[in-house]
Amino acid sequence: MPRKALKGGTDKGRVPTELLDQLLSQCESSSDLTGPDGLLKELVGALVSRAMNVELAEHLGYEEGEAPPAHQTNRRNGHTPKTVRTKLGSVEVKTPRDRAGSFEPRIVAKHQRDFDGFDDQILPMYARGMSVRDIAKTLQDIYGVAVSPDLISRVTNAVIDELRTWQHRPLEPIYPIVYLDALFVKIRSKGCVRNMAVYNAVGVRLDGTKEVLGMWLQETEGAKFWMAILEELRQRGVEDILILCADGLKGLPDAIEAVFPRTIFQTCIVHMIRSSVRYVPWKERRGVCADLRRIYTAVDEEAALQALQDFDSKWGQRFPMITKAWERRWDELVPFLAFPAEIRRSVYTTNAIEALHRKLRKVLKTRGHLPSPEAAMKLLYLAVRDAQKSWGGRNMRWGQMVLQFAIHFEDRMPTT
Repeated sequence: MPRKALKGGTDKGRVPTELLDQLLSQCESSSDLTGPDGLLKELVGALVSRAMNVELAEHLGYEEGEAPPAHQTNRRNGHTPKTVRTKLGSVEVKTPRDRAGSFEPRIVAKHQRDFDGFDDQILPMYARGMSVRDIAKTLQDIYGVAVSPDLISRVTNAVIDELRTWQHRPLEPIYPIVYLDALFVKIRSKGCVRNMAVYNAVGVRLDGTKEVLGMWLQETEGAKFWMAILEELRQRGVEDILILCADGLKGLPDAIEAVFPRTIFQTCIVHMIRSSVRYVPWKERRGVCADLRRIYTAVDEEAALQALQDFDSKWGQRFPMITKAWERRWDELVPFLAFPAEIRRSVYTTNAIEALHRKLRKVLKTRGHLPSPEAAMKLLYLAVRDAQKSWGGRNMRWGQMVLQFAIHFEDRMPTT
């Protein structure tokens, strides 16, 4: 590799040009510089070792080769060889020791085996659904670093403590809107693969931004389960939820009444329509959907009730189960009609959480079934963390919506 090509840009750098010339004089090709046994790897090892020696000198109060101060009883105690993984491959470094064992290097901490943010390379790939063996192969192909699947598992397992902390973190006292929905995951449990539901809650803060409040894995649902979830949210600091939107989750309305009695429960209209047309022949779905639309786009509840009666007159004999289903859940379907159009658009459906679930399904699709409930929660947490990075700011209409919330919930919205 010609030295002249690299020489020009180093005059103002921190490394003297003469030293670079001397080092590069040993390189006859690019592999001598960047190859598996190249100069760059050797330099990284030497620089890291030197940095730790400087840290030890600061810790002890005297440089290597100097006589220690009279008051200093601690002494240098040789070196320990150590291999760390970097983007250049595995690098050998020498960690200096002191007799008292009190030295804690900062550049490569004790028990640290990765350098250059190596864990940050693994977790995003795992969060996107890659298996540990796929990650190991990718790291080998891109960086030339041999990483065992066991190491990758240990790196991702370190997230479990973070997951527990996240699941029990304090929450905001007031959420104008909270969405609840379930995602089904195939998990091996007790020797067989079964579908288990992961229930997710997404809250909209007073500033209009969204956050995932928590995830709960459960085989069955019911009032007791939902009471436990809502009580957990209250214990974590939630004092009030203005509107809670969900699909027809069994026992949820009763649980809301018990824990947050002033919260308005709104059933997802989109889920209700899908359920209504499930057994309608394809050629008649367009007409049925058009007449159902007159119900949930009515100006108020009275007009919606009239639209339901008109629907029953037209379709009742063919599809009596649709009218009965809407009448049975009427009190859960129409609360959003009491609000202006801006709030209606945000609460008549759980699309806000469905968008998150679409991303989670992409991650799960590549994995088949997961080996344990703990593995499922670990993967979903990383996927949620990754998905939240792409979430934008607040709804463009949020400023107007806050004013409308303040009018409808005057005694419950903060004044400042």
